[in-house]
Amino acid sequence: MTTIDDALEKDRAIPDIDWRVFPEGTVHDLFAAPSGPLARVRLGDAAAPRVLLVSGVAGSKEDFILLFPLFAAAGYRVESYDLAGHYGSVDAGPQNLDPPREHYDYRLFLDDFIAILEDGGGPVHVLGYSFAGLLAELALVERPDLFASITLMAAPPATGQVFRGVKHIGPISDMPPHRAAGLILWGIRYNLNRTPPLRIAFVRERMAVTQRPVIDDVVGLMMTTPDFADDVARIGIPKLIAVGESDLWPTEQHAEYAARIGAHLAVYPTGHAPCETAPHQLVRDMLALFAEA
Repeated sequence: MTTIDDALEKDRAIPDIDWRVFPEGTVHDLFAAPSGPLARVRLGDAAAPRVLLVSGVAGSKEDFILLFPLFAAAGYRVESYDLAGHYGSVDAGPQNLDPPREHYDYRLFLDDFIAILEDGGGPVHVLGYSFAGLLAELALVERPDLFASITLMAAPPATGQVFRGVKHIGPISDMPPHRAAGLILWGIRYNLNRTPPLRIAFVRERMAVTQRPVIDDVVGLMMTTPDFADDVARIGIPKLIAVGESDLWPTEQHAEYAARIGAHLAVYPTGHAPCETAPHQLVRDMLALFAEA
């Protein structure tokens, strides 16, 4: 879907920013989800078509700060929220369910996801980042009526133990979830991806808030991902897989998965976080996808 325009040059010119500051006019609130209060942000005309951006394990709504003004300027109501147990949503979790549960599971995250989608006009254009891409696919299969399109950004292009397909570490990834989560957090903490100073400062601040049990549980869920690809393929909405050429999973795997579910594929000259480093290219391709809907 990628076209030649000035999006690449705009992305190359992005400076390091304060990742705590959303654009002027952004509305912050706490959404009363089934698992508890979820930190949510929204920008744009409340009557406009909705775009929901959801981050993955150890992430937060701030991952999409660069996308917010671009979607709002294009005439959309752009929204995001922190998953239960993460950053601004640390008070949401299985302890609030009736009856209470001990662990975060797919059902908890899905019920929250669907409740957010239902809170406003629809159907909604949805982007799921990494683990949230798996959630978005599960929500699509369960409630296709809530989706206008789906974008999977750097989401695992696999089922079962998805880390087996990760570059370099795949062959040694069969380990207990707590240990695998520890390795992921170690890589983030020591900035192996050479993230800019202000960005890594925010990431470390966020890591100090998000509790370890939710990270362990999510990594465990990613090691037991159900096979829903055929169900996703049968749902006739526009689909996009958006990844960096240096993503955790090889581009060939993303291409195979795109073919399996009937999705477009966009590959950017970046890593696992196109929302941070290729926002203009990503929004350009997502707007083209929305036009198909």
